[in-house]
Amino acid sequence: MTGVTSTTSTRTPASPGRRKSRLGWNLLGLLVFVTAGFPLYWMLNTAFKPAKDAIDPDPSLLPTGITLANFRRALDIADFWGPVGRSLVVSLSVVVIGMVVGMLAALAISRFAFRGRKIVIVGILAVQMVPLVAMIIPVFLLLNDLEQYDKLTGLIITYLTFILPFTVWTLRGFIVNIPRELEEAAMVDGCSRTGAFLRVVFPLLAPGMVATSVYGFIQAWNEYLYALMLLSQEHQTATVWLGNFTTKHGTEYAPMMAGATMMAVPIVVLFLLVQRKMAAGLTAGAVKG
Repeated sequence: MTGVTSTTSTRTPASPGRRKSRLGWNLLGLLVFVTAGFPLYWMLNTAFKPAKDAIDPDPSLLPTGITLANFRRALDIADFWGPVGRSLVVSLSVVVIGMVVGMLAALAISRFAFRGRKIVIVGILAVQMVPLVAMIIPVFLLLNDLEQYDKLTGLIITYLTFILPFTVWTLRGFIVNIPRELEEAAMVDGCSRTGAFLRVVFPLLAPGMVATSVYGFIQAWNEYLYALMLLSQEHQTATVWLGNFTTKHGTEYAPMMAGATMMAVPIVVLFLLVQRKMAAGLTAGAVKG
């Protein structure tokens, strides 16, 4: 008869210093969360409170009343669905074109050796250092010469100029972390280079593409300056539409916050749909082996 010996594992209690350190980090994390989340809370609070309470010189942190009148006012003050639809068209077009072109460029930079490769990489980094404000006049003149001023296609091209460098650089980091041996093994088994990429690299690259595309969508959706300068009132996007609440008589803060809340809905929905892939993409490459 074989005896069974049971062992009981004991956990060493944390030292007082370690508990204090953990408590300090938890308090710091809570402070960061409150600081980052308070503007969002205040936007929602103002959107649902009566308009007169939004301009109260002694505002209350907690809502004193809930109303939907601000949302009705936001929808009545100007066309809402037109700007939102144009913003969706521009943002989705930028994401799709940027991901296709950026993925091919990142694949070329990370997998192939060619003359001028380092110059291309340095150029990508240098473009991201240029302030967007500094390029307004050159972009305006260029689009005017190309007859793309006051057109959504011109705005899409403009957004691609500062979203593509980030897309290429980010996807390059994901592709570099995928071992070449996986592609080579697939090619030995009979796949072409394109087939090896589609069957091996692309599935592993998907989380990174999701994380990068969400960033690109948010950048294009929230951009204000170029949309204001390159589009007329008839073709305005959602961010410019929010400017209709500021007139010579003042600013209607409650309807403006209601409009901002409605504008945030597509971003929240997109994040909820891809949150798992996005979390995997943000942590991809953090641990090797």
